[in-house]
Amino acid sequence: MPTLDSRLDGVVGTAAKTLERAFGMKTVGDLLGHYPRRYARRGELTPIASLPVGEPVTIVAEVRTVNERRMRNRKGSLLEVVISDGNGELSLTFFNQSWRMKELQPGRRGTFAGKVGQYRHTKQLAHPDYELFEDVETARSSAETMARQPIPIYPATASLTSWQITKLVRHALDVLDPIEDPLPESIRVREGLLPLRTAIENLHRPETEEQLPPARHTLRWHEAFVLQAALLQQRQFVRSLAATAREPGALLERFDARLPFELTPDQAEVGERIRADLGGRWPMNRLVQGEVGSGKTLVALRAMLQVAQNGGQSALIAPTEVLAAQHLRSITRMLGPELAPELMPTLLTGQMSAAERRKAALRVASGQSLIVVGTHALLSETTTFADLGLVVVDEQHRFGVDQRESLRAKGSAPHALVLTATPIPRTVAMTVFGDLDVSTIRTMPAGRAGISTHVAPLAERPSWFARVWDRVAEEVAQGRQAFVVCPAIDADAASGATTDGADAPEADATSTGGPARTRWGVVQVAELLSGHPAFSGIRVEILHGKMPAENKDAVMQAFARGEVDVLVATTVVEVGVDVPNASTMVILESDRFGVSQLHQLRGRVGRGGVPGLCLLVTEAEAGTPSRARVEAVARTLDGFALAEVDLELRGEGDVLGDAQSGARSSLRLLRVITDADIIADARAAAERVLDDDPALVRHPALVEAIERRVGTAERAALAKN
Repeated sequence: MPTLDSRLDGVVGTAAKTLERAFGMKTVGDLLGHYPRRYARRGELTPIASLPVGEPVTIVAEVRTVNERRMRNRKGSLLEVVISDGNGELSLTFFNQSWRMKELQPGRRGTFAGKVGQYRHTKQLAHPDYELFEDVETARSSAETMARQPIPIYPATASLTSWQITKLVRHALDVLDPIEDPLPESIRVREGLLPLRTAIENLHRPETEEQLPPARHTLRWHEAFVLQAALLQQRQFVRSLAATAREPGALLERFDARLPFELTPDQAEVGERIRADLGGRWPMNRLVQGEVGSGKTLVALRAMLQVAQNGGQSALIAPTEVLAAQHLRSITRMLGPELAPELMPTLLTGQMSAAERRKAALRVASGQSLIVVGTHALLSETTTFADLGLVVVDEQHRFGVDQRESLRAKGSAPHALVLTATPIPRTVAMTVFGDLDVSTIRTMPAGRAGISTHVAPLAERPSWFARVWDRVAEEVAQGRQAFVVCPAIDADAASGATTDGADAPEADATSTGGPARTRWGVVQVAELLSGHPAFSGIRVEILHGKMPAENKDAVMQAFARGEVDVLVATTVVEVGVDVPNASTMVILESDRFGVSQLHQLRGRVGRGGVPGLCLLVTEAEAGTPSRARVEAVARTLDGFALAEVDLELRGEGDVLGDAQSGARSSLRLLRVITDADIIADARAAAERVLDDDPALVRHPALVEAIERRVGTAERAALAKN
């Protein structure tokens, strides 16, 4: 008898190849985890005389006539069967199914179910389901049962219909061995859950609609519990590694003494947690989330100083060359002329000249440089560290787990600190980063002038486009600077390859209320402004990811020094670019960006004593999802509130992207938006089980469920977080 782990080909034969091709299924468990996306209703028992066209119906009737004929306009034959319930007649049609004549003989009675169609003013059922019986009473009672029974509709493909999947699932259930429940009996009873086998059975072949909610609830609980157990096991694994304790000392004291301001309460609290983590027996594995400009870099630098006290090195990996260079300048500035020479912050990126890279790599390998900042170049085999004690990953969502692990592998169980300016809803943090300790910086440093955000709705007010450029010119006239962000490098280029990073513009936005193609790229905006009368004395430069690294850095530094008034760029400026004099952020076709991305971009202004202005320019029509995203950003500056809005608008499909790991992106019934309580309760329950039985010796079914849910590849991915 097969189990959930049995190979599909031994159970469903040649259909296994089609299932694997269509859905990546390999085991019986994969097939039974392919849940119906909805259920059709067979309809009430309806007299033939009053059948509604277009509705699903179930009727009890008798076969009156059967007739087969060749079709005139196409190959094959048409089988026409006329049935009657005594008050009316109905036609059934079957294409190329002569064999049904043996079953559907005049006088036979049965139950017929299908969707009512109409052909030449005559009602008919095409390819209906039917069940034939020997006597009327049996037929009638069976019809009543069938009418109540939901029909599962599965996610299907052209090569595999929902009807075929139903047959395969039912066959697998018929031959399946008993399933051992991974949930401890005490939890199942306390939460009022069904046995796992019953829940699976009721979801795939329910007899009544009432069976569906308890089955779904049980399977959501199972999914949450097994996933949380896997994440907590991974946290246990990290804590079983021996790390070098890094105690704070004079370096951190000297740095704190020369800070011209006090740490915010959140910075101090998170700093204290990190200090304790670094001095612990196992590697720190902490995620720090905080708004743009909340001072995460300062928190990370203080951790680096603690590691550097005894000669340990820290590596900060950033997603772009521009951001890496910005981090290096910012760290060097914060360290000041006394500490910077001692720690020798070093930049290492792929686009440096060979001579520069050799020089930098030597400082890193010798241990002379205690702080190393770079991009993917830090991952290369030629980059070695003398004593890598701390890995800091900035904007972790830009890096896959493999890349993060490559960096961690360069040290002996180094501590890991992950920074993100994209606030993460609580349930997502638990579901995606459940093996990390999460800290949040909510308070902002004093002296920020704030940002006002306005939507420029060109669908209703096209004249506002001209006003946007006048407004930018007014800000520049007051000695301030502005960003203009575009969704592409060149909107006229034939290929979408001109986009520049995080979120490529949608191929066709008409369904969401915006224009079908990108109108404004960096190239087009630069051309527009070069001929704009209000910009005759304004210095405009462009910046995008396809430019050589030295050009990008030169433009960014010139902008930071105030030698450029308006920077027209792609999302390459999304994170980390710090220009206190920049007051204005114009985002063209803002409906093509995600909520968190718009919030990140807005955070580039209002960073000094100058009030920030953010103009979200959109052609999306009022009432469309695209417009709703833009308006949500304009309504609030609270990134944590926006993260929840983003989750509701997009669903978790994007939030739990493949960049994290297969285990976390493949939620089946569980939904991080609506199942927050289940996730929290399941995590608490999993913690209790693992505290009591760390190796799960007494929970073999849970071990098997974790192995099934988190396969070898996913477990490796989890281990790399």
